[in-house]
Amino acid sequence: MSFTRQLSEMSASELNDAIDDTNFPQAHILSRGRNNSVCSTSSTPSRDRTLSQTEDISPVNGTGAGFSDFSNSATMTHARPKLVLKTNGIIAEREETTSVSSSDSSGGRPKTPCTPRTSTTPGHENCPFHHDLELDHKPPTREALLPDMANSYRLLLGGLGENPDRQGLIKTPERAAKAMLFFTKGYDQNLEDVLNGAVFDEDHDEMVVVKDIEMFSMCEHHLVPFYGKVSIGYLPCNKILGLSKLARIVEIFSRRLQVQERLTKQIAVAVTQAVQPAGVAVVVEGVHMCMVMRGVQKINSKTVTSTMLGVFRDDPKTREEFLNLVNSK
Repeated sequence: MSFTRQLSEMSASELNDAIDDTNFPQAHILSRGRNNSVCSTSSTPSRDRTLSQTEDISPVNGTGAGFSDFSNSATMTHARPKLVLKTNGIIAEREETTSVSSSDSSGGRPKTPCTPRTSTTPGHENCPFHHDLELDHKPPTREALLPDMANSYRLLLGGLGENPDRQGLIKTPERAAKAMLFFTKGYDQNLEDVLNGAVFDEDHDEMVVVKDIEMFSMCEHHLVPFYGKVSIGYLPCNKILGLSKLARIVEIFSRRLQVQERLTKQIAVAVTQAVQPAGVAVVVEGVHMCMVMRGVQKINSKTVTSTMLGVFRDDPKTREEFLNLVNSK
């Protein structure tokens, strides 16, 4: 099966959603836009919605519509085709949105923003970060929302019939708000910052597997935890990734409101973006408290999800080798 065939089985929207940072209200405002002017509009939803969203699959050597074409694999003895995902230019986006702070060459006056936005700009009528006389705005940091979050927890405690002012609960709303920010700290992280240049040129083309990476996340349906282990394998194409970075990639996407299926795919796509390997495989085994402590209350149930890209999907023997390594003790 060629990679072009695989692409047809994995729709563009699936891959887009896989690396989507915005499965959290205002995530693009609160994490990426601290010093920038970033606010979604009706006219440019896909551009402002996320700065790290997967856009398309880049052809390799001009062949194929997405993944590299294996039709000439018989003549490619010494080099594996790379699995390449192309992403938006985050740096370019930041340069554009921060151009308001630069001075023009003629008079030293601040430049007009590339995309001036006011409270009267279509799509911004209800934007809470705009003021009538401002062309631009700086959204607050996530920590700046702690007072509002704490107040929400106070209302929740009152709704449960508790007294938020009794001794044991006086500081609980603030503690809960801080804890929720920690549980979802992945919204403040992106792949480029986490990798921090830890991608190395190395003449190695055999499988690399890191297994049993502990994972803690929050179910987006019930806001209760799920936890488990993640195993990642990839086949390098002369580039390897620092081993700790695989665990950090897991942290980026697990520390968000999640579903396990999407988390598995996001990790696989992120590794592909990092080193453009011949293939990536990810297996996640999780225990969901929404099934254990509520609902059906099945305390021994586990959920296993997997994502196979590149040769791991195309070659059964490669996939079998990975699964054997993951399941070995």
